Amino acid sequence: MLKILGRASSSNVAKTVWVCRELKLAFERNDIGGEFGGNDKPDYLALNPNGVVPTIDDAGFILWESNAIVRYLARKHGLGTLCPVDAKAAADADRWMDWQQTTLGPAFGPLFMQIARTPADKRDPAIIRQATERTGQMLARLDANLAKRPYVAGEQLTMGDIPFGPVVHRWFGFDLERPALPHLEAWHKRVGARDAFKQAIPPTL
Repeated sequence: MLKILGRASSSNVAKTVWVCRELKLAFERNDIGGEFGGNDKPDYLALNPNGVVPTIDDAGFILWESNAIVRYLARKHGLGTLCPVDAKAAADADRWMDWQQTTLGPAFGPLFMQIARTPADKRDPAIIRQATERTGQMLARLDANLAKRPYVAGEQLTMGDIPFGPVVHRWFGFDLERPALPHLEAWHKRVGARDAFKQAIPPTL
């Protein structure tokens, strides 16, 4: 059985669980990282030298990096559905997955750390303001894309949508003054209604 090493409260673990739920894959998840620890132990570092989560063990095949995991599982179990067969459609999904990590992630990271990881009395309003503005600017690009199609890479849910689930869920869950992003909000409601999303993304993620 597929093993997922990582705590449910990790957004990167949530990506992995979401793709598994969409593909109806049986899996076993073990709490690693965060309050559970274990990700700095020699046995875990032997699997993932970065010491972060998730890591998967698929019948002895060890893989880390959440977006790589999403791609692998989608290609192995969802070719033609979550993983488009057409090379251009697959590249479109890949493009947005990379953008989530390289562009949106660095913009949103400081905001997440301030709101979710820093006690209220120690938060820096300037960092929150700047990170909110920057994240809003980045998400406006995704909103513009979603104005043309219901899902990130086209007319149906693909692996291109998966990485955005946790971060967009957090964005709309934080108590912030946000810019109007109607197409992104509609997308969030659309994917949020899916059973697989509900099972994978904790309401308080």
